[in-house]
Amino acid sequence: MLRGGGQALRRFSSSPISFKNKLKLALIGQSLFGQEVYNHLRKEGHRVVGVFTVPDKDGKADPLALAAEKDGTPVFKFPRWRVKGKTIKEVAEAYRSVGAELNVLPFCTQFIPMDVIDGPKHGSIIYHPSILPRHRGASAINWTLIMGDKKAGLSVFWADDGLDTGPILLQRSCEVQPNDTVDTLYNRFLFPEGIKAMVEAVQLIADGKAPRIPQPEEGATYEGIQKKENAEISWDQSAEVLHNWIRGHDKVPGAWTEINGQMVTFYGSSLLNSSVPPGEPLEIKGAKKPGLVTKNGLVLYGNDGKALMVRNLQFEDGKMIPASQYFSAGETSVVELTAEEVKVAETIKLIWAGILSNVPVIEDSTDFFKSGARSMDVVRLVEEIRQKCGGLQLQNEDVYLATRFEDFIQKVVRKLRGEDQEAELVVDYVSKEVNEMTVKMPYQCFINGEFTDADDGKTYDTINPTDGSTICKVSYASLVDVDKAVAAAKEAFENGEWGRMNARERGRLMYRLADLLEEHQEELATIEALDSGAVYTLALKTHIGMSVQTFRYFAGWCDKIQGSTIPINQARPNRNLTFTKKEPLGVCAIIIPWNYPLMMLAWKSAACLAAGNTLVLKPAQVTPLTALKFAELSVKAGFPKGVINIIPGSGGIAGQRLSEHPDIRKLGFTGSTLIGKQIMKSCAVSNLKKVSLELGGKSPLIIFNDCELDKAVRMGMGAVFFNKGENCIAAGRLFVEESIHDEFVTRVVEEIKKMKIGDPLDRSTDHGPQNHKAHLEKLLQYCEAGVKEGATLVYGGRQVQRPGFFMEPTVFTDVEDHMYLAKEESFGPIMVISKFQNGDIDGVLQRANNTEYGLASGVFTRDINKAMYVSEKLEAGTVFINTYNKTDVAAPFGGVKQSGFGKDLGEEALNEYLKTKTVTLEY
Repeated sequence: MLRGGGQALRRFSSSPISFKNKLKLALIGQSLFGQEVYNHLRKEGHRVVGVFTVPDKDGKADPLALAAEKDGTPVFKFPRWRVKGKTIKEVAEAYRSVGAELNVLPFCTQFIPMDVIDGPKHGSIIYHPSILPRHRGASAINWTLIMGDKKAGLSVFWADDGLDTGPILLQRSCEVQPNDTVDTLYNRFLFPEGIKAMVEAVQLIADGKAPRIPQPEEGATYEGIQKKENAEISWDQSAEVLHNWIRGHDKVPGAWTEINGQMVTFYGSSLLNSSVPPGEPLEIKGAKKPGLVTKNGLVLYGNDGKALMVRNLQFEDGKMIPASQYFSAGETSVVELTAEEVKVAETIKLIWAGILSNVPVIEDSTDFFKSGARSMDVVRLVEEIRQKCGGLQLQNEDVYLATRFEDFIQKVVRKLRGEDQEAELVVDYVSKEVNEMTVKMPYQCFINGEFTDADDGKTYDTINPTDGSTICKVSYASLVDVDKAVAAAKEAFENGEWGRMNARERGRLMYRLADLLEEHQEELATIEALDSGAVYTLALKTHIGMSVQTFRYFAGWCDKIQGSTIPINQARPNRNLTFTKKEPLGVCAIIIPWNYPLMMLAWKSAACLAAGNTLVLKPAQVTPLTALKFAELSVKAGFPKGVINIIPGSGGIAGQRLSEHPDIRKLGFTGSTLIGKQIMKSCAVSNLKKVSLELGGKSPLIIFNDCELDKAVRMGMGAVFFNKGENCIAAGRLFVEESIHDEFVTRVVEEIKKMKIGDPLDRSTDHGPQNHKAHLEKLLQYCEAGVKEGATLVYGGRQVQRPGFFMEPTVFTDVEDHMYLAKEESFGPIMVISKFQNGDIDGVLQRANNTEYGLASGVFTRDINKAMYVSEKLEAGTVFINTYNKTDVAAPFGGVKQSGFGKDLGEEALNEYLKTKTVTLEY
């Protein structure tokens, strides 16, 4: 009766939220998803009085059972709940004994009797991975892809006696990406958002606010579980339909066809939007056109002449190979292991034994999956090998391609030796063992597709702000290096493959780059923590996470950049046609700041590349390392030489040369207003190059006495202290209405005292070090100036007494409009609070707008009319209402007044990197 989907391990984090009402819960189900729902419900203060899950399999307990047993929560493992349609008495008694007020079924494969479903005070809620009423049934995710749905989603519904037919409590949806699989869709959205949805649903019930929306029958579908015999590919269909069929069956049960009299199952499908690479034909039963075995995979054709590609093939005996190796399968010789490799093999055998605890002895012939391993065991195997074998990074796919222990060891050894890799970029890394991984960091200039020392050999130290130690020496780009980089970008634009590439192929490269950023997100987040002091968990979610989203967003724009046709007066008797074209500018320079090194790179370069330009990028001198890692990944993604160039060094040398260079047609800059003015002047004097500037800010946040105070405190702190205050849209000045001022300040200080200041790689750290020493010293001087002028230092204002560049979160009150603190941006963890008289809306607006900056702003109030009035009057590029720091890749971002002009993100950002050409013809 009740089924859902739980596929793979996914890290999930959530900030604790305090709620008034709590419930006694019974969790019924299993899987990692069930385990995460259990953990988060307990974290939110609900009491789980019993867990009802499946019996141990092959001596191994389900993850939900393991978590509950560890916490001492009562766990019941019933093989079934009823016999011949009647509830088993002992089972019912055990269930009733826990006294649950609500049943929560995150993922359950068992049939639960209705007397149990209806038993608690609040009944039962269930998670389902589709937007009900569409795709009822146990294979909802598969059918979402098979049917080619453009939207996927999840539902939390009230259980009834039907099959996924109960009233809806809440739903969430997401776009389906062109090459999503069951795993990517689940891991990206259905797993993390499903956990959030279950927790939210329980709280809505606890608060008496949970809706019961009847499911409409219109649009309802039910699809059963797909079996292998039903998964055969029918070839007389379009390439897109074939692609949907294959990816909807990946990995279970697997879409298959017959090749040379043998059943062959296809995995890893993607639509092929680029030209078909050369290859060797392969006859496929039922297909009107032979497939093509290429170096990248097996190309297949739909009846519409379009193509798709599959990456892996599995034969009837269970052996899986890369599709590119179809004609050479079996030719690989067995490699002899060195003494060091034997040690690795012995370590891996112990890991296999730990996972396959039901297998007495791991032998060469032991098959990982036939011995009982499941998809979550694949993740465990890959992660354990990474931890225990010197950071060796395998992919889940490697396990599926070599399921026998002997074959798996051969694959591992070849990977260790680099024999299974394509020819790769030569990179002279600086490597560090940190954060339970080996972090590999390029440190040289990246020019024309190669890492190279600076022309004059100069280097500089990049510093870890956590302890002040040197991470490594980085090439210090000279004027010669800048000129080389610009020349390479110009050649790539005018004469290279990039300039001839069609828009969809350009988008494909950007999607691939986004995938690689995501694959390396933990390494990138670790580098960001080392080089900029970013708290690792924040870096993972925001610095890296939004970078991935940005590249995916703009990848989708590549083939949607359009001009228009324009009706004009005809010069009779002739006729005219006038149309516009959007064209790339050429070589663009991008200069980024140090607060979000990778994310700022992504915000500008993704739009620049999507428009078809080439670029030369200068990262901030103090945070060059993620930009250089990005360069490495761009090569792996397939970007041609010269398209992307990265030149670390100083703004005074490299940055100034970029602003003056005659071959650069556009410069995008994020940084201080002072430097922005200098850049604008140089760009004008040199060749009138196009400029976009995102500069300083002193963003006002107005908090009215009718706000939701708990939220205003929480978000007001985030508005100031997010990313250690090193945030361009940070609330530089808070205006708090007089009647709530003192309570607001008291609550803020109480919350600050709970913040943990420490190592950014510690998962429990809230507040890491400031980016670099000079910035810390500037912040301390800023605080001294505030005290001297008479502002009240309520909390903080000092350096933390420990190694590194740590500063206490700081609060100033009684800040008057003429003071330095009221006018100048700190760019650090300093909350500047000014009081305003009750009811004086226009007065506080005048004060908020009395600044030369206009980047962002915010207002907290329950009065929507007041909120809209204030938002209209605030002079800023962005206004947040009852929230803060809520940026999105689709929403344009930029300032007014001396905070600059031009937009990052959203469709508008593309126009910063395009020119419009008008064409008129007579006929």
